[in-house]
Amino acid sequence: MANVLYSQFKEDILSAGYDLSSVTVKAILVDTNDYTFSAAHDDLVDVAAGARVATSGALASKTFTGGAFDAADTVFSTVSGDVSEAVILYVDTGVEATSRLICYVDTFSAGMPVTPIGGNITVQWDASGIFTL
Repeated sequence: MANVLYSQFKEDILSAGYDLSSVTVKAILVDTNDYTFSAAHDDLVDVAAGARVATSGALASKTFTGGAFDAADTVFSTVSGDVSEAVILYVDTGVEATSRLICYVDTFSAGMPVTPIGGNITVQWDASGIFTL
């Protein structure tokens, strides 16, 4: 699989004009043995709890340059659990049924997959950004 934006999020940014600078964006470390990407997935409820290895705090230092969305590298604190092969970004509304999935990332230059051993895990985003429109 390659990195991809979720279909509903693409529709949302075209019609509703999502402003990622003003919402809380979080990341989830994902075990792909328990989750398979589907373009039909819309919200956090579509990602089984068993597939979620760890959830980050809000992404920091979000930027929007040349159509690329980027943020500071993401730290997941004291992670234990299954091997993680992918990361999902989502808009955190505080309610899983309305927390929109943004993108699925499974292509990294280094560091993934990762086996949690109870310490912090840092995901280093690509230098060109997390995704580009």
